[in-house]
Amino acid sequence: MSFEIKVERTENSRLSQLDPENIGFGKVFSDHMFLANFKDGEWKNARIVPYGPLSMSPATSAIHYGQSIFEGMKAVAHQSSDEAIALFRPEENAKRFNRSAKRMAMPEVPEELFMSGLQALLELDRHWVPRSAGGALYIRPYMFATDDYIGVKPSDTYCFAIFTCPVGPYYTKALRVKVEEEYSRAAPGGVGFTKCAGNYAGALYPTALAQKEGFDQVLWTDPLSHEWVEETGTTNFFAVYSDRIVTPALSQTLLAGITRDSVIQALRHLGHEVEERPLSVQELKDSLSQGQLAELFITGTAATLVNLDGFGHRGEYHSVMEQGNQQVSREVKHFLDELRCGATQDPFGWVQVL
Repeated sequence: MSFEIKVERTENSRLSQLDPENIGFGKVFSDHMFLANFKDGEWKNARIVPYGPLSMSPATSAIHYGQSIFEGMKAVAHQSSDEAIALFRPEENAKRFNRSAKRMAMPEVPEELFMSGLQALLELDRHWVPRSAGGALYIRPYMFATDDYIGVKPSDTYCFAIFTCPVGPYYTKALRVKVEEEYSRAAPGGVGFTKCAGNYAGALYPTALAQKEGFDQVLWTDPLSHEWVEETGTTNFFAVYSDRIVTPALSQTLLAGITRDSVIQALRHLGHEVEERPLSVQELKDSLSQGQLAELFITGTAATLVNLDGFGHRGEYHSVMEQGNQQVSREVKHFLDELRCGATQDPFGWVQVL
């Protein structure tokens, strides 16, 4: 299946206003966006237009009933040429997008439409990819229901869109996290494994409470006993022991992070033993007290890989960085950074150069 993409170029590029050394995250947007509409059972009107507001009815069903999903990706400068840019495992984002769509009773986006729209948009806005250290072009594919109708049912119409924004690092320091034992991010049988908007909205209040206590993020635990580690904020969690690395096994309540999977494969490629299994808060505390816990880090598209200073649990703070090190996280982060930009060989075939 092929899709014709109409292109309307902006007459007023804002690229000259970009300061590569002071980008921030998620506040500056590139010149164009990709749009397509689902109607009468098929995707239509694929187009690239200047970035700008979307017009919608006050009765738009996504606003009222939450049929809204998204993805997060990055394009980075590639060393193969002055203008080359690289995507990292974009097909995996397309697959996860459709897993989210299926669970939210939304139509799947054909991979050809996802990829051709993404590539056409990046060809047009490739000069927005920062060449500064730590810079990237963040890519936000998303879909939302567009029926002008107030009624609890799946929408008949949808908008699929992609926009991009140049970004710097999401986090600039090691984080302090609070083990969350009152609120839950997700429950078995729910939508925790999807990237639906409601997952993130539900996390805002517990996160704000943790931040008032001096923490940066929450360490989510299982919704039944609050004994088992799940995710950290919007990222996947890793614990580095003296002889192995442990990350919670995937379940219906965990998002299958593409960065998570990449880190696991990269760690094994670098000779480390990685276990995907249940991981309790008590195990973390015990291994820290025994001197076996070397470091904690988190992974995600926006964050990439960030170290945790430690975690708070029931009024007591446990600093891991104080007695540990950052050897493993630095090694795997350096390897993946070098792989993405073309500074080292890609043994996995993950990098797609445009």
